[in-house]
Amino acid sequence: MQVAWLRVDTQTILSIQTLVVTKNDRMEVTHTDRRVWRLHIRNVRQTDRGFYMCQINTDPMKNQIAYLDVVVPPDILDYPTSSDMVVHEGSNVTLQCAATGYPSPTITWRREDNHNIVISNTLTVAVVDSSTLTFHRVTRQHMGSYLCIASNGVPPTVSKRITLIVHFAPMVWIQNQLVGAFVGDRLSIECHVEAFPKSINYWSSENGNLLTQGDNYDTTLKEINYKTEMRLTINQINEEHFGTYHCVSKNSLGATDGTIKVYKLPGKNWNNNYQTSVTASNNGLQHITGSTSNREEKNNCVSINPNTSVMFYCILLCGILLSKSS
Repeated sequence: MQVAWLRVDTQTILSIQTLVVTKNDRMEVTHTDRRVWRLHIRNVRQTDRGFYMCQINTDPMKNQIAYLDVVVPPDILDYPTSSDMVVHEGSNVTLQCAATGYPSPTITWRREDNHNIVISNTLTVAVVDSSTLTFHRVTRQHMGSYLCIASNGVPPTVSKRITLIVHFAPMVWIQNQLVGAFVGDRLSIECHVEAFPKSINYWSSENGNLLTQGDNYDTTLKEINYKTEMRLTINQINEEHFGTYHCVSKNSLGATDGTIKVYKLPGKNWNNNYQTSVTASNNGLQHITGSTSNREEKNNCVSINPNTSVMFYCILLCGILLSKSS
């Protein structure tokens, strides 16, 4: 009785008894008490996948067929998988991902920051199941790093990061373009800028002078990705600070600016303790007094604070009417 191993799909004899007859040094045959015959294959390759037959040359001949399935973990190909891309806003973009493995890997896409993928103005999704990821008329919201993930149930799952960079000229948004302030106030004004590549941002006055950090002004920039918050703080407003301010943003694709007008509010320091007394008689108004904090005496004349003049004249009118009615 002889035992042989054969490769069914190629009709190749691999071994007879313990003698390996194929030119494959990765194969070996062992047996135990001439009853169990084992075919060993070292460093299994995809080419080893297929049907194998153990055949005994008895009369009648006996055989047993087994299938060797070789699984291969996924591997992402450098080509045609996309690399990092730089595009202009409004372009059409397609990211590609190709992978090998057995079984054939499935490809999914997600953003590295775990934000949803913007498909359209009305549709965002967490994951896209496709070997390609297409954006029509790409916008700045599409900018970021995307992960192409390949998996087939055979560990490990692999991924590749592809960064999409969107270039666009600066744009400025201003929430309040007209701001009122009192003399002596501390005032902050803001502009919100979006630009990429990164923009140069600064403040200027209406005569074009650059406003920098100093005794009168504090300037701050808060940057998050392609967004910048510009803030100009006037520490103590005086007359020369009223006027127009410009927040300017420039990059290689263009320049723009926003305008904020700061205007003067009327005096705010009304003295609620101002007191005026009117004494009336049949002969008319006899005596008018105002608190010393709201009047000035000069050359025996009394000057009532202008901030309280409206109140004063109302009281005066009431006094006259009262005297006439008496």
